[in-house]
Amino acid sequence: RLFDLDPDLLPLFQYNCKQFASPQECLSAPEFLDHIRKVMLVIDAAVSHLENLSCLEEYLCNLGKKHQAVGVKVESFSTVGESLLYMLEKCLGSAFSPDVREAWSKLYGAVVKAMRRGWETLPEGD
Repeated sequence: RLFDLDPDLLPLFQYNCKQFASPQECLSAPEFLDHIRKVMLVIDAAVSHLENLSCLEEYLCNLGKKHQAVGVKVESFSTVGESLLYMLEKCLGSAFSPDVREAWSKLYGAVVKAMRRGWETLPEGD
């Protein structure tokens, strides 16, 4: 869904200097699948620390810095969030109520807000 929403994100996923010719090629690459696992681990950590997301603040800020360093734009996280909600809706079906959608949106928004601080805390001179 991610590349359907924003095909311009494909070039950001390069592993070992290899550019993917198509979204399908990227989606089947072991490195991309590993990246998706890492994304889901961050989501899992956020869910596990729902009552105290501030304990993940520094980690998420640093994660934001890493994403900025490889050329990810903050705006791209909206597309990722939309893709996450789409996947949840497809997997949960009728259990994906408006309240569940709102809860997931708020959680994802909190994660992105913390990551966004990575863009805001660049060292002087950068």
